[in-house]
Amino acid sequence: MARSVYSDKLKNRTNRLKLAIRKKPYKAQVAPGIFLAYRRNEGPGTWSVQAGWLKRFAIADDFENANNKSVMTFYQAQAHALKMARGSEGDSDKPVTVAEAIDAYETDLAARGGIKYNATSLRGHLSPAMLSKVVMLLTETELSDWRNGLVAKGLKLSSANRIGKSFKAALALAAKRDKKRITNSAAWKEGLKPQKAKGSNAPPRDNYYLPDGTILAIVRECYVEDADFGALIDTLAGTGVRESQALKLWPDDLQDDDAEAPRLMMHCSAKGRDRDPEQRALPITPKLAEMLRARAIARGANRLLFDRIWNLSARFRAVLERLDLDLDLSLTPYTLRHSSIIRQIRSNTPLRLIAFTHDTSVVEIERTYARYLNHASDDARKGLLADAMPPADNVVRLARG
Repeated sequence: MARSVYSDKLKNRTNRLKLAIRKKPYKAQVAPGIFLAYRRNEGPGTWSVQAGWLKRFAIADDFENANNKSVMTFYQAQAHALKMARGSEGDSDKPVTVAEAIDAYETDLAARGGIKYNATSLRGHLSPAMLSKVVMLLTETELSDWRNGLVAKGLKLSSANRIGKSFKAALALAAKRDKKRITNSAAWKEGLKPQKAKGSNAPPRDNYYLPDGTILAIVRECYVEDADFGALIDTLAGTGVRESQALKLWPDDLQDDDAEAPRLMMHCSAKGRDRDPEQRALPITPKLAEMLRARAIARGANRLLFDRIWNLSARFRAVLERLDLDLDLSLTPYTLRHSSIIRQIRSNTPLRLIAFTHDTSVVEIERTYARYLNHASDDARKGLLADAMPPADNVVRLARG
């Protein structure tokens, strides 16, 4: 057991009550870098631990007897401060730092089959000072300032929101594992709430929708560059799924017994939600099924259909540039997903079915693609009041006057 530190000013209630009332706490160093802080109030004073961060944990026994829980003596407060700052043997009580929260988040992602990149990429956007902060002391303001700082450094708002979402997930996991002490979840729920750019309620830009002929030309050019690259882009174009979903496909996910109506058992993207793994049967063209079957045979039953292709967006943009089709060179493979959804909207496919096959929601489709829904709303005219029809024969007009 660590030796107790002596402090004449703080050792007993008599001496503490002689101290001046003030906001700045009186401190006693109980170990290198660790201080026990006492704040003198009009009522009972409070004990806090300071170790690069400050956390109040009990009131002092200035006016009532100590119980070593909510009310503590000077020596009890010393022991508790050391325990909070350093952790106890076996079951550590040391407050979780941001760095430790991200480590735990990465481990959790790996255990659930998630993408560890969500955690590893997050670290690169956090300063050493932020990584060393204790989760239970984070504030809404500093988290909001951090996210806004990413945009100020040149990141797109959508990218900053995505990184903030990963940060929020890591902090939420830490809070879930330490519910008693981490009670400031409002800090990241509000401070890291996704921000909308001006005009962001509008659907994707018009050039995010590519005609079928343009998409087929892009796919052919991708095959010319590399067979693996072409196969992945072909699959994204033919299904409208996210890259992360396509990378989870196994050979037995292809159901092509019926050559005229093949299907692909597509893994849903968990998108951070705590739900069981799910697969949905997506209809695909016989041509796409033929390519995937050949690929499955070549790679074998024990390998995924696709390996991750690094710099996929950069390679995609290079293809657009070579084709010289007067396309926006900032487009990424995600435009294939936009095009798939818009194509089905224009063909009057029910929104519920579009949402199901694209692993999204009707609400999200209505919000994002409202402009295209307006163009596809001709069926709604069928139920309009036919005010141009002549009056029925049995209706007699009354004479005026």
